Amino acid sequence: MEPLLLSVRRCPHKHHALKSHLHSPSDPNLQTAIRIKLHGRRFGFVRDKAFFGARAGSSEMNLAESLASYAKSLDYSSIPENIIHETEKRIIDSLACGIGAFNAEPVRIARETAEEAKNPQGATILGTKKKTTMDLAVFANGMMVRYFDYNDTYLSLEPAHPSDNIGPCLAVSSQQDSSGKDLLLSIALAYEIQCRLCDAADIRHRGWDHVCYGLVSMALAAGWLMGLSEEKLVQAVNISLNSHIAMRQVRAGELSMWKGVSFPNAARNAVFSAMLAEKGMTGPSPIFEGEMGFFKQISGLFELNVESFGGRNGSFKIGETYLKFFPAEIHSQSAIWAALEAKKEIPSLDEVESVEIASHEAGYNILGKDPEKWAPATKETADHSLPYIVSRALFDGKIDNSTYLPRKFQDQRILDFLKKVKVIEDRELSRMYPEAVANRVTVTLTSGKTVSKQVNYHKGHPKNPMSDKDVEDKFRRLTAKQYSKTHADRVLKTVWGLEKTKDVSSILPDLIVH
Repeated sequence: MEPLLLSVRRCPHKHHALKSHLHSPSDPNLQTAIRIKLHGRRFGFVRDKAFFGARAGSSEMNLAESLASYAKSLDYSSIPENIIHETEKRIIDSLACGIGAFNAEPVRIARETAEEAKNPQGATILGTKKKTTMDLAVFANGMMVRYFDYNDTYLSLEPAHPSDNIGPCLAVSSQQDSSGKDLLLSIALAYEIQCRLCDAADIRHRGWDHVCYGLVSMALAAGWLMGLSEEKLVQAVNISLNSHIAMRQVRAGELSMWKGVSFPNAARNAVFSAMLAEKGMTGPSPIFEGEMGFFKQISGLFELNVESFGGRNGSFKIGETYLKFFPAEIHSQSAIWAALEAKKEIPSLDEVESVEIASHEAGYNILGKDPEKWAPATKETADHSLPYIVSRALFDGKIDNSTYLPRKFQDQRILDFLKKVKVIEDRELSRMYPEAVANRVTVTLTSGKTVSKQVNYHKGHPKNPMSDKDVEDKFRRLTAKQYSKTHADRVLKTVWGLEKTKDVSSILPDLIVH
């Protein structure tokens, strides 16, 4: 049957309602295939399982099998040189975040917990010479990279932080005698799986956290590094996805430490699932298409064609991710730049009567809707508060990790100033999203003068990219307390030549924090 092609131009919460409507057609015998085109991408919603190749007795693959087949077929020669370079760039960016956060409290908790399970033949905890079980090293490494909320982002129907896979991949490769090329491929693979799933379906408006897609990406990346067969890769996905779904409450209201732990925990569960699959454990199948599977319970139905993936007929997604110039949630990056530009034309903050931040749907709902954002009580709420971040940029002329110290977000001056700030959704900015991640900051002065600045593409956006030097400077800045300049330069040289490394574990001693 020829599918109906429908064009939709509204933002994700609009097509979400459409998906729900299509999920249960009035005629239960109707075989329906409908594809929707949104933001230039195509997404499919179907009634008939045969559309996915999931019909009983069919020789066609279900989605978990297709993803496992893709993962198993990928080899280093299929990855272009520019993608290798972009992968190394993101490893540097992630190591900057991870080593820089070495002494943060949630990182310490994760590391101490991992260290309790000593395993001399296990995986190495980043920044140390200590070894533990592979899944716990994954947890600790992932926590390090994620804590600052300074690692990269991918924006589509579902936003995500695909570099959350990097610390975990490093942990697995440290136990598997992996080469630098193996590590690079596993990271490119993890990015490809997670980003393609983000393209396929929005789950945040259904109440689920984006890290659910990481259950698939890390099960496959870890399984690939472990040398699992295609069938065992399928089982790793089945086990991981069935048993560890995360709720979106982690990013609603007052935010806790778990905001930065959600993906490390998903990665830990994914790797544990791969470890079980390696020994022969099987999981529920078909995990996506089944009667009580992921499509039915979590995402709604969608189409995912692996032939369009990087290494086949498409380009790798890792080159499309957004780096962060400032340590703040991605949807606030352009607002920071706008605030810094506006500050140049404001004689004194005492003359500010009001501040309006116009954002897109995602920026408003994630960063500017909850009342807790106007009186942040935790670091995690502060770095996800559009009013606080913009106000701090106006106060300090910068945003860095000190922005989120308790003395900063509890400062009575900033709390009083926040009463002058409001956040609105601008439908025109929503229409631009996610191609542009635009914010507009308008400051009204007591004189009646208004200063308004809009930024569409922040530094780090693919259309306004951070250079290699920008990322190296970020690495040196964030690791300055842990590494000397000579030490930092040596690590940078190693990562830029990672494809020449025969054994990843050989470079880990140089990452130790003394």
